[in-house]
Amino acid sequence: MFPIRTAERLVYVRFPFLSRHLATKPSGAKNDTTPATNNLKQSISYDVSNKQKLYLTDPISPGSIFFLPNGTKIFNKLIQFMKQQQGRLKFGYQEVITPLIFKKSLWEQSGHWENYKDDMFKVEGTDASKEIYGLKPMNCPGHCVIYNRFDHSYNELPLRYSDFSPLHRNEASGALSGLTRVRKFHQDDGHIFCTKEQVESEILNCLKLVDLCYGKVFKFNKDPTTNYSINLSTRPKDHYIGELETWNHAEGVLKNVLEKSGKKWQLNEGDGAFYGPKLDIMVPDHTGKSHQVATIQLDFQLPIRFNLKYKDRDNTQKTPIMIHRAVFGSVERFLALLIDHYKGKWPFWLNPYQAMIIPINTKDSNQIEACQRLKKQLAGENELEDDTDLTPIPLNNFRFNVDVDERSEPLGYRIKDAILKHYSYLIIVGEDEVKTGKYSIRTRDDRKLDHLTGKEIYDMFSILERNYK
Repeated sequence: MFPIRTAERLVYVRFPFLSRHLATKPSGAKNDTTPATNNLKQSISYDVSNKQKLYLTDPISPGSIFFLPNGTKIFNKLIQFMKQQQGRLKFGYQEVITPLIFKKSLWEQSGHWENYKDDMFKVEGTDASKEIYGLKPMNCPGHCVIYNRFDHSYNELPLRYSDFSPLHRNEASGALSGLTRVRKFHQDDGHIFCTKEQVESEILNCLKLVDLCYGKVFKFNKDPTTNYSINLSTRPKDHYIGELETWNHAEGVLKNVLEKSGKKWQLNEGDGAFYGPKLDIMVPDHTGKSHQVATIQLDFQLPIRFNLKYKDRDNTQKTPIMIHRAVFGSVERFLALLIDHYKGKWPFWLNPYQAMIIPINTKDSNQIEACQRLKKQLAGENELEDDTDLTPIPLNNFRFNVDVDERSEPLGYRIKDAILKHYSYLIIVGEDEVKTGKYSIRTRDDRKLDHLTGKEIYDMFSILERNYK
């Protein structure tokens, strides 16, 4: 058994290179030679996903992502983050869950069948009527159905719905590409039903949520003064619904909001949605190329098509205005941008590899037991709990992604392997740790060792997670 001083010498002296960023193919990874994935081999997202086992694609379901356990952890953290932000009183979204499939008549009413049916998946029923259905490519008609089921007054507005249901769009097979061009995807979708007087304040509020996301947590741009850029996308030349006068008014409203916000923007003529103009939020990748993430769309058309009403102060029935917005946009495409940005070295709160516990002597049962107890503690479980009398884990408990490397390999090899996999923290457990209850812990990028108790490590990890670090 090595005393902890010996472990430190192994880290500092025999393996001084271990904290460098190294990229090697993980042992046991298979070469994927399917046509659907050959085009992705040179991409960063495909390379990182292979090494960290985040997701895969398969010709059996073109354009659909198989999220593996590690990728699912990141995906769920992103959704959890956005649900937390949208639910705060400042933004006030109420989450709903809507069906994936609707009758053709709904899509005809919304205008999608006329303007978007070639990009939709159609499903034929097996009953006698052989009615045609469509897999939803977006959530807005479903939210209109919810709004229309109840009577509304002006003092209920703005009414804000959020929805994370999967969407399907029939992209051409030749255009499919990894996470960025898919047929099945998820959006942090939201729709606001408001009065004409509330439109400007609601759009400005949407921009505050964008600022919160891209200015304080996901900083793609090295220049903090330009975290993102804005495109004002106007009426398409064809395939649009509504009157020109209404379109011109909607575009004027968005221009006025942009002027009041003081943000830089540029005109993107003819790239609006078929039902209204929009603001597209653009962020750069590592090459400087811009990609759309968030979008804020102003819609005067769908409320009219669905005959949506609210009772105003004067007891007259008026039509609300609808704002479509998403902050991540496609979560799959957003994840591709994050992979490109972090290149596998995830911040702690997103990392599927948060900590690796490494016993110095894998034949020492005391060290192995100490490692397992610490893993259980960092997973938010009672390390002293009897398996025959389990108690529920609290809903708001922090649970960290922690592994134990008990392989019969040299200590230096296991440390190196954990660093190559980009574990955020390495925790070394030797004879002294077992005696004192203080564990040697280091980051993947810094060879300096700290000595902390299990509770101190849990508290440190909790602060990192709570602050999105």
